[in-house]
Amino acid sequence: MDFALLKSKQREIRNEFSDNLGLRVHRALSWLEKSEQCNDDQDSQFIFLWIAFNAAYAQDTEILRHTESEAFSLFIAKLVELDESNKLYNLIWAEFSSSVRVLLDNQYVYQPFWDYHNGKLTEQEWKERFAKAKVAANHALSSKRTDLLVAIILQRLYTLRNQLIHGGATWQSSANRSQIRDGVTFLSKLVPIIVDIMMDNPQVLWGSANYPVVKE
Repeated sequence: MDFALLKSKQREIRNEFSDNLGLRVHRALSWLEKSEQCNDDQDSQFIFLWIAFNAAYAQDTEILRHTESEAFSLFIAKLVELDESNKLYNLIWAEFSSSVRVLLDNQYVYQPFWDYHNGKLTEQEWKERFAKAKVAANHALSSKRTDLLVAIILQRLYTLRNQLIHGGATWQSSANRSQIRDGVTFLSKLVPIIVDIMMDNPQVLWGSANYPVVKE
């Protein structure tokens, strides 16, 4: 599933969308298209995929009431409930032996690891949290808690997103190639599924989009 297929579907059914859903889908697809034009630049591709994800899910009320990770969890739980074809579940299983497992085992996308290096945690504390996080992820997988596992993965990718957006990494640095590569692999499949599920459920209240279009 890629931009071209989703855009074609959007054109066919967009008259069924509310203004807010239409705006979310339109914006998310625009950034998904841009990400597909950056195959030779995975740093940019990751950033554009994250913007596409953000365009699909973010809303002012969620930011005010919840932390970012809680907002991820609520949004993904809604998607899993609506996902009658089990596209998200199948994605996790298809990717678990490669990009997902690697991301979960990668300390460089685990925020407490950086909290330790910034003097906020002891070495023992971050390692204990990392071990517990792995157990939680494995439990989510074994109990088929797709929503929980996707939320955990997004929390890891949020750390990577922060490194890039806040200037904590060098463009095309060899130091973070593996996590960038695996992040792009996962998001390039997750984001189209998210947009597809949203388009399949225009009757659902998705909330007001951030920064609505203002007509003067």
